[in-house]
Amino acid sequence: MSSVNAKSISSEEKRELTRKILENRKVKFQAESDDKSQNYQNYTYDMFIGNPGSELTEIKHFNEWVESATRDGLYTFESPRLGAQKTEIEIQRETGDRMRLLNFSSYNYLGFGYHPDVIAAAKDALDTYGLGAASSPVISGTYGIHKKLEEDLTHFFGLDDRSISLFPSGYSANVGVIQAYMKPGNHIVMDQSVHTSILEGAKISGANCSYFRHNDIEHLEQVLQEVSHGKSRVLVCVESLYGADGDYGDLSDIVRVVKNYQASILVDEAHSTLIAGENGRGVSEESGVLEDIDLYVITFSKAFSGVGGALLAKKEVVRYVNWYAKCRMFSCALDPAVTGGMIKVLELASGPEGEKRRRLLRENAAYFRKKLAGKVDMRNSKSWIVPVIFGSERNTLKLNDFLQREGFDGSILQFPSVPKNEARIRIFITSEHTRYQLDRGIDIILKAAEKFKFLL
Repeated sequence: MSSVNAKSISSEEKRELTRKILENRKVKFQAESDDKSQNYQNYTYDMFIGNPGSELTEIKHFNEWVESATRDGLYTFESPRLGAQKTEIEIQRETGDRMRLLNFSSYNYLGFGYHPDVIAAAKDALDTYGLGAASSPVISGTYGIHKKLEEDLTHFFGLDDRSISLFPSGYSANVGVIQAYMKPGNHIVMDQSVHTSILEGAKISGANCSYFRHNDIEHLEQVLQEVSHGKSRVLVCVESLYGADGDYGDLSDIVRVVKNYQASILVDEAHSTLIAGENGRGVSEESGVLEDIDLYVITFSKAFSGVGGALLAKKEVVRYVNWYAKCRMFSCALDPAVTGGMIKVLELASGPEGEKRRRLLRENAAYFRKKLAGKVDMRNSKSWIVPVIFGSERNTLKLNDFLQREGFDGSILQFPSVPKNEARIRIFITSEHTRYQLDRGIDIILKAAEKFKFLL
């Protein structure tokens, strides 16, 4: 993560800083990889990012690391699921072992990914439109079913002056929207905890970038005072619900400050659309600022249980982004079958079924957090994303292996996704987890915390 810095730097200074970072990485990487006595379990993800030279040493050593971990039965990543992302799943490890696990690693928050009506709708769309769109949405890849999803989403959000732009993924939505909306010489101000897709979009745009401390309103105002001058366009980027810590963005105060400085705001509602707010319109609705959000970005891979992303913005902005977001213009349009399924998800989520599942999700998440409170470090989570901090990245392989052998599958985050020595088990609660499954998951987490010494 980039350091917090309110001041922009020149292109020459950026190049020199980049050169020094790459040189330091190369020296560090070579020193670490040349130490043949170092046990592979001490390696962490970031050690294979370095080495900018031409000899591809980092690729060689990364593969040695994977092969060593696999040989010892500790490589738990990329294990294929052998069925739908339900609350219990069967996986197959690299060793060939099959395991039946409680599923706390999937963000199928409302369980719509395996709802029979959703599956039927996807099958109907497949029969009508075929397997893929076979073209860019601007050329000939936009089908009637895509327009239907756009119209239904616009109606769902209830803002007459807005429309929808569809993207191949939530990641590409953030990248494409920022790249199209912001230009060199403009200024982007980001919460220091925003998703990598926002950072990538800012980098590609060529705009000047500044950061403010996470959810620190006073620091945001300080940064805006320094960058808001003349006619320069300013965009503030935040998340409504942060995926690493499970805490909410302080949207009401952030929007107030942003509008005081005549800046625009992008809110990534990936983890909260269909869930937060009275009608499932996200934290923006819950905070009473939905109409004030200039660029509202969602993903279809979370509560929608599909794949893709979308921008909700004023009609003229959407029309422009459709043409100038390169990762949309030069990508194939959304899979028609998945699009059909997501139309049905939106229909269900907008009715009694959605209300019921949102209530169950909130109850399950509150129960889970309460049972772990005071026993493990969950940071400031107040949501269905529950991080359990275990600290050193060097425990990752053994800890994840232990959890799976106990019957628990969680999502492991380590540096550079989170700060150094703040590695965590990220637990996704869903509306479909039973109390028995939640209790069993809690017992396994506490057993792991005692064994690996991260009990409070």
